Amino acid sequence: MSKRNSSRPVLRVLGAMSGTSLDGVDAAVVETDGQRITGFGPSAYRRYSDAERTCLRAALGLWPGEAPERLAAAEAVIQTAHAELLSGFEGIDLVGFHGQTLAHEPRGRGTFQAGNGADLARTLGVPVVWDFRSADVAMGGEGAPLAPFYHHALARHLSGTRPMAFLNLGGVGNLTWVDPLHPAPETPGALLSFDTGPANAPIDDLMQARRGLAYDRDGALAAQGTVAEGALELFLDDPYFSRLPPKSLDRNDFATMVRLVGELCDADAAATLTAMSASAVLRGMEHLPHPPERLLVTGGGRLNPVLMEMLAVSLDCPVVPVEDAGLDGDMLEAQAFAFLAARVYHGLPTSCAGTTGVKMAIGGGEISRPTAGALS
Repeated sequence: MSKRNSSRPVLRVLGAMSGTSLDGVDAAVVETDGQRITGFGPSAYRRYSDAERTCLRAALGLWPGEAPERLAAAEAVIQTAHAELLSGFEGIDLVGFHGQTLAHEPRGRGTFQAGNGADLARTLGVPVVWDFRSADVAMGGEGAPLAPFYHHALARHLSGTRPMAFLNLGGVGNLTWVDPLHPAPETPGALLSFDTGPANAPIDDLMQARRGLAYDRDGALAAQGTVAEGALELFLDDPYFSRLPPKSLDRNDFATMVRLVGELCDADAAATLTAMSASAVLRGMEHLPHPPERLLVTGGGRLNPVLMEMLAVSLDCPVVPVEDAGLDGDMLEAQAFAFLAARVYHGLPTSCAGTTGVKMAIGGGEISRPTAGALS
């Protein structure tokens, strides 16, 4: 731990993310004081096996106390995978542990990320920040997305002077509009963020059900198909798209998507689901306060050329993977929870009205220490 031109110490923080696509765990190191990014460290990935992915899928939608055996099996997968991956890093001051979202219902039962940060802290011997979303939901927020505060730091790290946008195409898509001229992310007008709609999850589910594959590699199947315009129109009739942000989704909120393409051949179904994901983003762009200078795309969807082309031909701004800005699109979410962990440690907010709709800027997250004196 060191100090670099800041009243707050710069920490070497390891962030971990297991997203709604259920592909595996990402881990990445960020050096930060919770406001500035001073450096990026190593990263690593731990893929879920087919059996582990099946176990996690069986637990989607569960809340604490429901189907105890399925839930316990999923939590064992989550803890084991994270412990195996994170134990390979050295010189870490703090860990940001997101866990695995199994259920998200901010206007109902709340939000549930499986995984125990206290157990992980004891295993790793390092303080762990976890349960990032619960406080936001308790204060009336959506609990998601949480990466926007990191997006703001990235925009300033890139020396941006005009509004830009970050689009994460994971299982669910989320969009962040950033004005980097605002010095703090919680400043009114600095950020607007929300979930756009389903992204990779329905395509992945289709591929698993019909082809026994985890995803449509390079959009190859979608490229062979034709979009069913009627199904696309029915999808876009959903009231979610006209609802003003901030707003968020659970992975399975649009389960009807797969039913809409149920009678289509594999290629047409994949093409139509891909067009649905792109159209959800296009509808989301209508909510932004000003057109962004560029749209930086992260998450697995940036590797799908069919999806990227659908976005590029429909938008007036450049649509490029975040690698074009020198960033790591595979690790951005893991880095985000490293950054948020540093903010929690330093007592800084992690969400605000412009990101989750929470009534006031609030810091989420619980800190679990392996010993009483660890990083105190």
